[in-house]
Amino acid sequence: MGSFWAAFLVGGLICVIGQLLLDLTPFTPAHVLSTLVVAGAVLDGIGWYEPLIEFAGAGATVPITSFGNALVHGALIEANKHGIIGVFTGIFQITSAGISAAIIFGFLTAVIFKPKG
Repeated sequence: MGSFWAAFLVGGLICVIGQLLLDLTPFTPAHVLSTLVVAGAVLDGIGWYEPLIEFAGAGATVPITSFGNALVHGALIEANKHGIIGVFTGIFQITSAGISAAIIFGFLTAVIFKPKG
């Protein structure tokens, strides 16, 4: 299977799962977001997310499930190096750039577009 097709299929399947959770359950978007992050974390914890990334590339790294994967992956790597303190530092080591960008762009958007409320 070509990498574009694999990315399309896996990324699309993750999106379909999220949409089905919205349509068929009483979950709010926040519940679905949290569920997908936890699913990515669990899949990384049992060693299934890295093979999925190798197979699907951006189809597995772009959706929100990869954030859960990054949190657990960083925590596990640092825990092996530094013990229990590595769990806490590892969570932020891999995800800090994304979290910082979200804060900065959210602030800039609020300044530029004058949010209501």
